Amino acid sequence: METKKQTFIVIYKPGSAWLDGKPLSEQPLKDHGEYMLSLYKLGVLRFAGPFEDDTGGAVVFEASGEDEAKNIVNKDPAVINRIFVYELHPWRLVPWEQYIKK
Repeated sequence: METKKQTFIVIYKPGSAWLDGKPLSEQPLKDHGEYMLSLYKLGVLRFAGPFEDDTGGAVVFEASGEDEAKNIVNKDPAVINRIFVYELHPWRLVPWEQYIKK
């Protein structure tokens, strides 16, 4: 029996190891990108990307609960290396399609 997955959103913000004055593209985030790709390949990651104003980024993924979600985020190399700090929120997506009159 498959466990029902819950959706989470992570807001990444600059941490203590963020390189001041450098845009997101110049931050040491290669390992972070590889980790995000690995989550995508596993079918965990749904959406992810940087904010256009160089203030961090967001990730939407699925986990079996808050403990698993925290574990996923805490294994992110950018979190481990303090390039990012994060906010993690369980997120209930509204199925808007069902409200459209057909």
